[in-house]
Amino acid sequence: MSTVRITTAEALVRYLIAQRTEVDGREVPLYPGVFAIFGHGNVTSLGHALEQHRNEIPVWRGQSEEGMGLAAVAFGKATRRRQVMVCTSSIGPGATNFVTAAGVAMANRLPALFVSGDTFTSRLPDPVLQQVEHFGDPTTTVNDSFRPVVRYWDRLIHPAQLLTSLPQVTRTLLDPADCGPVFIGLPQDIAATAYDYPWVFFEPVVHRVPRPRADRDELKAAADALRAAERPVVVAGGGVHYSLAEAQLAEFADRHGIPVVETVAGKSSLVADHPRYAGPIGVTGAAEPNEACAAADVVLAVGTRLNDFVTGSWTLFDEGARIVALNTARFDATKHLATPVVGDARESLVELSTLLGDWSAPQSWTDHGTALQQRLVAFVAGRVADDGSLPLSYAQVVGAVHRRARPEDYVVAAAGGLPGEVNVNWLSRSVASFDCEYGFSCMGYEIAGAWGAAFARQAGGGEVFALVGDGSYLMLNSEIYSSVLSGKKMVVVVCDNRGFAVIERLQKNQGGNSYNNMLRDSTGPGSDVRVDFVAHAASLGAHATRASSIAELEAAIDVARAHERTSVIVVDVRESDWTEGGLFWQVGVPEVSDLDTVREARSVHEAGMATQRRGI
Repeated sequence: MSTVRITTAEALVRYLIAQRTEVDGREVPLYPGVFAIFGHGNVTSLGHALEQHRNEIPVWRGQSEEGMGLAAVAFGKATRRRQVMVCTSSIGPGATNFVTAAGVAMANRLPALFVSGDTFTSRLPDPVLQQVEHFGDPTTTVNDSFRPVVRYWDRLIHPAQLLTSLPQVTRTLLDPADCGPVFIGLPQDIAATAYDYPWVFFEPVVHRVPRPRADRDELKAAADALRAAERPVVVAGGGVHYSLAEAQLAEFADRHGIPVVETVAGKSSLVADHPRYAGPIGVTGAAEPNEACAAADVVLAVGTRLNDFVTGSWTLFDEGARIVALNTARFDATKHLATPVVGDARESLVELSTLLGDWSAPQSWTDHGTALQQRLVAFVAGRVADDGSLPLSYAQVVGAVHRRARPEDYVVAAAGGLPGEVNVNWLSRSVASFDCEYGFSCMGYEIAGAWGAAFARQAGGGEVFALVGDGSYLMLNSEIYSSVLSGKKMVVVVCDNRGFAVIERLQKNQGGNSYNNMLRDSTGPGSDVRVDFVAHAASLGAHATRASSIAELEAAIDVARAHERTSVIVVDVRESDWTEGGLFWQVGVPEVSDLDTVREARSVHEAGMATQRRGI
C-alpha cells in the first residue's frame, strides 16, 4: 500500500480537504473552512498544516472561541446540515470557551467540528501552561468537559487513530438521526508526530446525507390515525428544513387540507401566505395556532423534539389528542407515548400522502385553519403598526425590518425578548430564511450566528439581519469585527431596553420584585451610566447609526443594504411591551414565601400544572 509520512495534524487537514458533499446539485467542500484562534496547542502543528493548505481550506480568524463556535453552529443551520465548519483552539481556556457553543449545537441537533489542543500524552513536561490537574486521574483534562455536549468525543493518543476516528466524525456530522457536534482533542506531541498514512485515506469522497425510509407498518398506523381525525394539525419542526422537505410539506398540507403550525426551529417551513399556514405555536407563539393545537384530535409532529416552549410544558394539546411523531431520530419519535414513524421527513411525507390517497380533513376544519391565518395576519398588522408612541416596541422594530427585507434575506435572533417577537411578527416570505436559536436559548448567539450565516447565505445575494438585545450585545459582540475582517457582511439591529427586560418580566410575573435585571435596579453607583452602542460598533469597524422612529429605522436599513461592510443600527425600545403567547410555562415558583404576590403566583402555577398532559 502506498503511504505518505506526515504529521497527525497534516493528515487531519488533508482528510478534511478531501471530503466533499452535494448542495443544490453542485459538488462542494464538506468542510469549507476553519474558524481559528491560534495558541499553544494548535499553532505549531495544526496551524502550520493549515497555513500550508491555505488555498484549499481557508482559515477565518475570530475574536473569541465562543463566537467562532456559535458562528459554526449557525452556518450548519443555514446550510441545512449540508456543510460543516471546523473550529480550532489552543488548550485550556481556548478549549473551554467552545463548550457553550457545543451545547447550542447539541440542543439544536446541528453539526460543528471542534478541534482543540491538549496536554502531552507522555506527561514528561507536566504540568504545562493552562493544564488543570486532577490528582486522582491524570488522563482527565479540561477537554473532558465537552463530553456532555457533543455526539462524538475523541482524544487522539496515537497518529493511527485518525484512520478510524475521522470517518466516524464525518458520519456523525451527516447522520440525520444522530447529527450533532463533534470534539477531537489533539495532544501537542501527537499532533507533531509523523506516521505513514495510506494515500487512499486522502482520496476525495463525495458524501450524501442518507434518507432512511420509515417502516411500512408505522406509516400505516400514522395513516390510520389521520383518517380517523376530525381536527388534525401538522407541527413542523427543524427536521423539515434538514430533510429539505419544505415543498413536500406544503403539498401534503394542501392536498389533505391540514393546518400547519411551526416551532421556532421549524419556522419558515412554509411561507406565511401558504393557504394552510396557521402560524407559530407555543409559549412564544400566537393565540390562533395555539387555538388550533388545543382543539386538535391528531397531531402529526414532523421533525420536532416537542420541547416545553412548543407544548406549553405539555399543557397545549388535549389529553385525548393522539400524537404521531415523524422523526429520523428514534429517541424523538417515541417520546410521550407517540405513534412513532422513524424515517426521513421528505420521503415519509410523500409515502404517507400516498397511503392517505384522496382523504382530506373535513372542509369545516380546513376553513377554520384559513380563518385562523387571517386572524393572525390581522393581529400582526396591529402589533407592528406605528402607534405614534416612542420609544418603539420590539414588534414595531421587527415589522420595520420585515418591510424592508426581501425574500432572499435571512434573519437571526436568539434569547431574551426577541424570540417571541420574531416568531409571531415575522411572516416568512421564503423557506429556510429564519434562524432563532431557542433550543439552548443562548445569549450572544445573534451576532456570531449572523456572521456564520453570512458565509452560507451571501452567495445568494441576500442580506443577513441580526436582531439583538442590549444584554446579548454586551455578552458577545466582538464578531462584528470578525465580519468586517472577513468581509462577511451583516446588518445588526440592536434593541436597547436598558437591561434584561424579559427576565424581569418573568421575575415579576411570578410574584417577585424587580431586582438585578434592569440597569435602573442594579447594585452599584454606575447604574445611570449607559453604553454608547453606536460608538462601540463603530470602533469595531462597522457602519453605525441610531434610529428613533420607524421611518428612521427603515431608512437606515436601506442605507445599510447599500453598504459593502457590516452595519449596526441602534434603536431604543420600550422596557415592557410584549407580544403575548398566552401559554403556561412551568418554572420554579417558590412553594412558600413572605410575599403575597409570590403565593398568588404559586396558586396560578399549580392551576396550570393541573392541566398538564401526563405523558400520553
